[in-house]
Amino acid sequence: MIIFEVHAFGHPNITAKHRTTLQVTKEAEISKRADCIIGVKADKSISEIPNEAKIALKKGLKVELDILLPDHDIKETLIGFGDERLSFTHEEDIVIRKSKFVCGRTLLIRANKSARDLKREILDLLKDKKTELILLFKIEDH
Repeated sequence: MIIFEVHAFGHPNITAKHRTTLQVTKEAEISKRADCIIGVKADKSISEIPNEAKIALKKGLKVELDILLPDHDIKETLIGFGDERLSFTHEEDIVIRKSKFVCGRTLLIRANKSARDLKREILDLLKDKKTELILLFKIEDH
């Protein structure tokens, strides 16, 4: 199993209303129009994830993603898949999609949840800049 983490933080403008995507960004500021973003000030963009994860994701493998708020002992899990078309080129963002659309920001496709599907308890906490968010990716590599 290949495991890696991305750390990010909440922001007052997080609305998480998007129906098909979920995103974290290295940007520090977002507007309320960024309705797919669930975390800012991420410590990694898609271009910075481990190479072994990129290789596994290009095989289309299943990924379990735990969304953790460690200070609040809250967790939500979603499932998505890699794809051979992934390019891992974006230097700011990581996007999880319900659709099969792929671009330089896309990490997972065919996910079973988007921003609006997350527990409202999590999203309310993510409106606070102090809330830490950990995305824990677990890739089945067999």
